[in-house]
Amino acid sequence: MDRKEIFVIQGNQYKEMAMQVLEAARVAEDIGDRCRCVGLKPNLVVARDASGGATTHPELVDGALTYLKNHGFNHLVVLEGSWVGDRTSEAVIASGIDAVCKKHGVPFADTQKDRFRECDGAGMKLKVCEKALAVDYLINIPVLKGHCQTIITCALKNSKGLIPDSEKRRFHTMGLHKPIAHLNTIIHQDFVLVDNICGDLDFEEGGNPVVMNRVLGFKDPVLCDSYAAESMGYRPEDIDYIRFAAELGVGSMDTASAKVIPLNAGSDGQMDKKPIKPVKNTRRVARLAEYASPKDACSACYGSLIYALDRLGEAGLLNPKKKGTLAIGQGYRGRSGDIGIGQCTSCFKKSLGGCPPKAVDIAEFLKENW
Repeated sequence: MDRKEIFVIQGNQYKEMAMQVLEAARVAEDIGDRCRCVGLKPNLVVARDASGGATTHPELVDGALTYLKNHGFNHLVVLEGSWVGDRTSEAVIASGIDAVCKKHGVPFADTQKDRFRECDGAGMKLKVCEKALAVDYLINIPVLKGHCQTIITCALKNSKGLIPDSEKRRFHTMGLHKPIAHLNTIIHQDFVLVDNICGDLDFEEGGNPVVMNRVLGFKDPVLCDSYAAESMGYRPEDIDYIRFAAELGVGSMDTASAKVIPLNAGSDGQMDKKPIKPVKNTRRVARLAEYASPKDACSACYGSLIYALDRLGEAGLLNPKKKGTLAIGQGYRGRSGDIGIGQCTSCFKKSLGGCPPKAVDIAEFLKENW
């Protein structure tokens, strides 16, 4: 897999989707014979189920472990440390990942209980857990979601679970962004399997999940977080830790040059998608959804619109008189109308293409045309 490639798959068979992404990216071939230990790093920030938008879905870990074992890799470990104030030992059970590890006979390493070493991260001294340093090949499995301090969180910030609690506290005194970037010069992410299933709108602890039903694959964690930022309606350069990591040589922010590879695309190149099933949204997400008029909309397109509307709401640009005016979904194919989102509304007077379009592009389109 090339570092400029981005694999995308949509659906609700999460375990199988994870396996398909890893297979398409030829991760087993990338690991090869040089590796003694493969580590999997989910996000278990709190002791909550993944449906709330905070933690990694256990099916993705299940899929990754199944894939690795099928390819003959048996020296495996799942490792993580919850945020300060929560116990990893409780989070791993609440998430269902404890059961997955037991099913596969794979140890779970609680980095809150691990020893650490001080390392040099491009001129910044940082403490890193020893079990993380012992891994030869790291598969990061972050949740693409919002964050109350860093705006978004995905691959780069997920590395913070591999440092001791004392260092997590120090990161906050340092402003988070720079130490996160420097940490990623020490912790090398060999592959990023992104949980883009239902990450939270803007809070790392969950509570306002936005259903996207996607799994993504990257070799470059900076490209990953740049793509994540645009998926949530932000410019990558506006997220300090992404920009700092790029300046340190961790990866590239150039999403324009990236090659997006949809793994379940039809003959027309569009994602082979089923309309979303009715979802009970939280009050906040439901308020944003009032501006849409969906007809057989897929999760990724609809979720991108929710993120875009949230950005417009932050800018004070949502007009209650325009509720229900944004057409979106496969039910609009071949039909005419005023303003639509996504390739399925291409016959409308004003339409933003893309399958799905990024939230950052939707927000700009709506600012100019809505």
